[in-house]
Amino acid sequence: MSELIRSFSEMITAERGAAANTVAAYVRDLKDCEEYLERRGSDLKNAQIEDLRDYLAFVAGRGLSPKTQARRLSALREFYKYLFTEGIRDDNPSDALDTPRLGHSLPKYLSEKEINALFGAVGGLRPVQRARMRALLEVLYASGMRVSELVGLPLTAAITKEYYLIIRGKGDKDRMVPLTDAAKAALTDWLPVREKTLPKGRHSRWLFPSAGKSGHLTRAGFFHDLKILARLADIPEERVSPHVIRHSFASHLIARDADLRTVQQMLGHADISTTQIYTHILDDRLKSTVEKNHPLADPDFFKDLIKK
Repeated sequence: MSELIRSFSEMITAERGAAANTVAAYVRDLKDCEEYLERRGSDLKNAQIEDLRDYLAFVAGRGLSPKTQARRLSALREFYKYLFTEGIRDDNPSDALDTPRLGHSLPKYLSEKEINALFGAVGGLRPVQRARMRALLEVLYASGMRVSELVGLPLTAAITKEYYLIIRGKGDKDRMVPLTDAAKAALTDWLPVREKTLPKGRHSRWLFPSAGKSGHLTRAGFFHDLKILARLADIPEERVSPHVIRHSFASHLIARDADLRTVQQMLGHADISTTQIYTHILDDRLKSTVEKNHPLADPDFFKDLIKK
């Protein structure tokens, strides 16, 4: 990694409070562009607009999704804005780059019946896995929090008397998320099992500790466990992930007439437009209502009309 990418990543971390995942994604994207430019005898510092357009065309030709292409472009724009602001360059070659068209992508979610099947399948796990998975699943579906927020919960989250948690999300912003009776009960059941998983004399500040570098269950670890649970619930593995359950949380709330602004706050969306995508549930319900109740949906309607 070049010194310029390193200094850029340090800047967005220190000055803008960018999340670790965002920084890592930008660094990967810039390194990919850097390698491409070096093969063409250029580099990031001196790249011109045509170099960047060629790179984005190369990215599109690799079959990457419009969303990924847009993130690559975002990384380039932020990087060259930084170079321009710091006086490293006299211009910003990314200004004239076009944004890929993203299209309309609806969130993937599970039905309430499928969510219940997942909870039912927890009983098929071994005791320690069962207690941990039930706690993870209950809290995730009750709160809709991001998987990184879930696996990084502190131990104190399990001993609160309140029916909510204050968690720190993207941009180091705090927000309140709900806890159900079932979630609190699952956490209570998990605590004595959790203590038995720790080596004698060892303590951990994490609610879901592990022996890994982070000290807590990783996103990949939870993702893997969910795949096992999906098989037990007879749901295709590719349809189940922590993010799908987060989407399910929001979709089911909207379907039951939850206020959109409240759902936005619980999800931690900075912009209400991000939350509005879940209104597809209302569209589906409206369609179902029309199909069920509108006279034109009755195949005998025209027959009866003709008779009259």
